[in-house]
Amino acid sequence: MSAVVLISTPTCPECAHVETETMPTDACQYFYDCKGCGAVLRPTAGDCCVFCSYADVPCPPIQETGVSCCSKPSVAAVA
Repeated sequence: MSAVVLISTPTCPECAHVETETMPTDACQYFYDCKGCGAVLRPTAGDCCVFCSYADVPCPPIQETGVSCCSKPSVAAVA
């Protein structure tokens, strides 16, 4: 298994500003304020965080397991 990469570069869909950031390891980041235009980015449908939606490296939980930290267990898994 590869080491988890904690540095990612989101690109704002509004102004195309790029900024290198350190991702949190213990939570999904639902909001990100663009340092270029001030737009508040939110994950797109189907993504758990702004890094999975707008950055070049997905969040640590996706890198480690392929499953987001926000995923809920399916009903079949709970039953």
